[in-house]
Amino acid sequence: MVTKMNIALVLMTILAALPRNIVAVDHIVGDTTGWTIPSGGPTTYANWASGRIFRVGDTLVFNFASGAHDVAKVTKSAYDSCSSTNPISLITVGPANITLNSTGSEYFICTFGQHCNAGQKLAINVATSSTTSPTPAPSPAPTPVPNPTRAPTPTPSPSPSDGPSGPSPSPSGGAGDSPVSAPPLGPVTPEPTTPSPTSPGDGLVPPPAPSSASRSVFVHALIMFMSIAISIMC
Repeated sequence: MVTKMNIALVLMTILAALPRNIVAVDHIVGDTTGWTIPSGGPTTYANWASGRIFRVGDTLVFNFASGAHDVAKVTKSAYDSCSSTNPISLITVGPANITLNSTGSEYFICTFGQHCNAGQKLAINVATSSTTSPTPAPSPAPTPVPNPTRAPTPTPSPSPSDGPSGPSPSPSGGAGDSPVSAPPLGPVTPEPTTPSPTSPGDGLVPPPAPSSASRSVFVHALIMFMSIAISIMC
């Protein structure tokens, strides 16, 4: 079931992915002054344009009273000389809306009397519209789950066995003594020795118990995966 919170998150993600400046902007020429003979002198409209960015698709709005002013789109040479001969376009009814359809420099003047020479003229530079999409963030790599490993079982070392031992004959008699006959000795039967049971301390090390650390990591990874799946389904 999709909740309101999930819908809000989806909308925020879509808005963040939208390219910047895809909405056209209406520029009110001169702001509250409008399109008229500027009281601030010839640099009034140049100062106004210097603080703005004009893009393809934007609109210039010239607010003026019909019959008192007009707006003509002209070439650079006509702009510099304030010539109203053969304008590219001329609008005599205010307010006038002019859409910027191409990049580059655009020039506008008022053809009434000496209005252009008094500073009623505008030059702007039009840039391309920004439609570059942002780069998506890399998705996080999955966390690897280690496999449990067993320690190698050491090979037990053989314990040495005790061999039969017999009494060592000791020589009797000294130099110059007459030999004394000794009774013959019969064969000595060694007593059987019972080998002692091998204990873990004689070199045989029992294999260690399997480690539980790997099993704990696997359980945590499984719980995390189930939590993400449940949050997506909800």
